[in-house]
Amino acid sequence: MFQAKRFNLVFVALVVLAGIVAWQSVVAEDVVHKISGIAWSVDNTTKTMVVKVSDGTEYTITWTDKTTVEAAKGTRKGVENVSAATYEGAEEGTWVTVKYTEKDEHRTAVAIKEASKAKAKAAAQR
Repeated sequence: MFQAKRFNLVFVALVVLAGIVAWQSVVAEDVVHKISGIAWSVDNTTKTMVVKVSDGTEYTITWTDKTTVEAAKGTRKGVENVSAATYEGAEEGTWVTVKYTEKDEHRTAVAIKEASKAKAKAAAQR
């Protein structure tokens, strides 16, 4: 009888532990990464852009209707307050900072901030 109670106690403890582990994986948030570089190429039909960072690495990033978009004043007329639904991607050669999540090697932009082509030129000359 003592062994049966002990077994039940161990079994309940294992079930609780398994539940805690499962719950943590369910509520875990996606990690947000951040890169800055030059918008190397942009494809409006697939809503993807390739961002080349200073070490030469290229990141293919997709944006969605939920992506927030911001541009420095004077970079492109009308981009300062564009909604992500109508965003057509950064102009090639523009300096961008992208916050994104990654799942199965697919990167989805959470936020895109455009700077100027002048900043991109200055960064490329370094």
